[in-house]
Amino acid sequence: MYQQESFFEAFKRGFMRIPTVIRTIIAISVIVFIIQAVIGSIQVGNVSLNRYFIDYLAFDPNLLTAVTQPWRFITYIFLHGGGFHLLFNMLWLWWMGRSVEEAIGPRSFTVLFLGSGIGGAFFHIALSFLYGTSYVIGASGAVFGVMVAFAYMFPRVPIMLIFLPPIEARFVVAGLIALDVLFIGAGDNVARLVHLGGAGVGYLLIKAHYQGKDLSAYIRPIERLWQEKPKKKKRKRNQNMYSVSDVEIVEETDQSELDEILEKISKKGYDGLTKEEKKKLFELSKKN
Repeated sequence: MYQQESFFEAFKRGFMRIPTVIRTIIAISVIVFIIQAVIGSIQVGNVSLNRYFIDYLAFDPNLLTAVTQPWRFITYIFLHGGGFHLLFNMLWLWWMGRSVEEAIGPRSFTVLFLGSGIGGAFFHIALSFLYGTSYVIGASGAVFGVMVAFAYMFPRVPIMLIFLPPIEARFVVAGLIALDVLFIGAGDNVARLVHLGGAGVGYLLIKAHYQGKDLSAYIRPIERLWQEKPKKKKRKRNQNMYSVSDVEIVEETDQSELDEILEKISKKGYDGLTKEEKKKLFELSKKN
């Protein structure tokens, strides 16, 4: 009998179909936004607690702050100034990022996304003397890098925009970049330098990937830091067991046979082994 899915089950199933890294980015961004919304209603003096949250985690283009507080290069990406800011960043990431992550793999996609976000921040530092040093929040720079990568990989794929006919991806992305160039310094509180820096780094990274550069190599050392080495179980030594000094055993796949032979040695001595068992013990000792 067909059982109708609840809204939560259908949402969960659809969400889990999103590629791993994009799903994680969306989840973190939404959780952080909820935290911002909750603490935004809490006042410390006359200042919202969210203001302190942003002051500590947003990206500050001031060179001294950037050098002494490097975590901001990452944390600013997951902060957003409002619901629509979050919504549009995550939609663009989902629309264009899925195919990119599936094509280059989750590790390389992580480098592409974070590299674009960090690159956008550095670009903003480089030109902050012209356009000021106000705080920057949002994933837009990182998302622009992903969008450029999509346009590089799938230039002729049509993109459907509201009230417009299908437009090839390369023209959509180029148009968005052109708008940022035209409105630099417009005073509209949009971090256009971060967009442009993220787009440029995204292009360099995806081009390097297709030239044979293994972007995932930047992720693997970090993974190793988090991976715990498996602990080997120490076997208690039988005090009555005879020592076989010239036998070095390392193969775990033959451990059960080895245990049986050693157990027999402990009970009957080495001379109690059959010819076949002695031969097997000799073979196991040579497998190192």
